[in-house]
Amino acid sequence: QVQLVQSGGGSVQAGGSLRLSCAASGRIFSNMGWFRQAPGKERGFLAAISRSDNMPYYADSVKGRFTISRDNAKNMVYLQMNSLKPEDTAVYYCAATTTFTGAITSTGRYDYWGQGTQVTVSS
Repeated sequence: QVQLVQSGGGSVQAGGSLRLSCAASGRIFSNMGWFRQAPGKERGFLAAISRSDNMPYYADSVKGRFTISRDNAKNMVYLQMNSLKPEDTAVYYCAATTTFTGAITSTGRYDYWGQGTQVTVSS
């Protein structure tokens, strides 16, 4: 079976850093990414990376602060989060897809999702 198991997250002060990890099993994915969802808001795109060329994509809100990386040998994807802000507080989800069409920033592109992990950034 396909599984995406997340680890990392927690509570930090503004300006701090966290690293999220997502371990995939059961399938090789064309694209893997990260989304987040704050209370009362839609799940939104953060970052994604392709397997074919390791090209990263970022939401404007996290460019220069977050870095996505992928270890194909381990079938894992990571999100290094630096300079965290209180508005980054949300549940973070890793996601994966086997498709090659559609917007990489859209939740509809992704077939599989991790369980989510809470990130809380205090002032």
